[in-house]
Amino acid sequence: MEFKVGTVVQLKSGGPLMTVTDPRNEYGTVDTVWFNQEGNVYTPTSASFKPEQLKNKD
Repeated sequence: MEFKVGTVVQLKSGGPLMTVTDPRNEYGTVDTVWFNQEGNVYTPTSASFKPEQLKNKD
């Protein structure tokens, strides 16, 4: 599956909604960002995943 910058995705196994920041980095994975909430504080978090691990949530 191909993703575009700004696409909302989620791991097929579940988890938070994430936004694609780089659909195909130099390692062939998809870079994503999301925000973890602790009380009233939102912390940006990022990770890279293989495209086949993600599903489109748009």
